[in-house]
Order: sequence, then structure tokens, then C-alpha cells
Amino acid sequence: MEWHNLFANWEIKFVAVALIVAAWIDGKQLKVPNWFTAPMVLSGLIYHSCVGGLGQWNDGGFLGSFVAMWVGFFSLIWIYAMGGMGAGDVKLMAGMGAWLANCSQTWEAFIVSVFVGAVMGLYMAWRSGQLGNHYRQFFVIINEWMTIRDPRELSRIAAERKPTMRLLPYGIPICIGSIMYFLYTGMIVI
Repeated sequence: MEWHNLFANWEIKFVAVALIVAAWIDGKQLKVPNWFTAPMVLSGLIYHSCVGGLGQWNDGGFLGSFVAMWVGFFSLIWIYAMGGMGAGDVKLMAGMGAWLANCSQTWEAFIVSVFVGAVMGLYMAWRSGQLGNHYRQFFVIINEWMTIRDPRELSRIAAERKPTMRLLPYGIPICIGSIMYFLYTGMIVI
């Protein structure tokens, strides 16, 4: 490996390392703390402002970083609003978007993370011997989302149900899915 390759796409490598640290913290504490996510968001915005100026809305600079941050944020906020995950996971996606500074890449990394999360959730349910119970619970939740229009009520119901559920620290699927996406697209070359 040549030394200049080590620093190629260093921003993506930085994001990958940050995601690994966040996944480790989330796995241990079942949360990604603000002391981790806030600096990630702010440093991404500042970095892209310094190197790309105002930039374009979907490719670098402050605007690219700012819009991609919101893509990351809005990709998960609706799940958080209904009690499906923690706020740290939402802010982690926002931080990743701020560093990628590209809406398409942020969205595509999110999509891969969703598939990884689904596979991990199914595996956890299967390993616990509660796959049938989780399957039924899934349809109860879908029915609630389809019939209850008040997000506050959905959040209240989810909060009541949360102590009985096995939690998936979603920082882990975000990490695995995003790094898989970075490798697949050639953003990181090993």
C-alpha cells in the first residue's frame, strides 16, 4: 500500500472510524451520546465550509454539507418520533451527512443501513426464540401506524411497549451498512 493512498478520501475514512466508535458506544450503552454526535455534525459543516466555500446543494461546500446533514436527519427522525429508536442514531446519520456533503451518498448509505438493520433484527429475534412473537408485534405496530394519526400517541404507545422489547442499538447497522456502502462504491479502497 502506498502512503498517498492512505490519505486518499480521508474524510470517508474518518467517517468510517467515527461510525465504528459510535457503534461500539451504542452497543455498550444503548445510546449514541450528544458529546459524540454534536461535534461530528459541526465539524463536518465547518470542514466543508472551509474547503468548499458555499458549494452546491448536492456536492460539497457548506450547502452540500448542510443539505446532506438534513437528509441524514430526516431519514430517521420519523422512526424516532414514533418511539422506534433513540435520538443519538438520528444525530449520527445527520453527522454522517454533514461529512459526506452529498445527499445521494447519504441517502444510499441510509438505505443499505436499513437492510442491515432488518437482517440484524430478524437474526436477534430468531436467536431469542421469539421470532413468532416479533412477527406478530411487527403487524401490531404497522396497524398502529396505519390507524393512529397522532405521532404523540404512537410515541406514548411505543414508550409503554419498549421495556418488553429486545432493543437493537441502531448505531451498529448504521456503521455496518454505511461502511459496506463506502466499500462497494469505492469510496474506501482497502
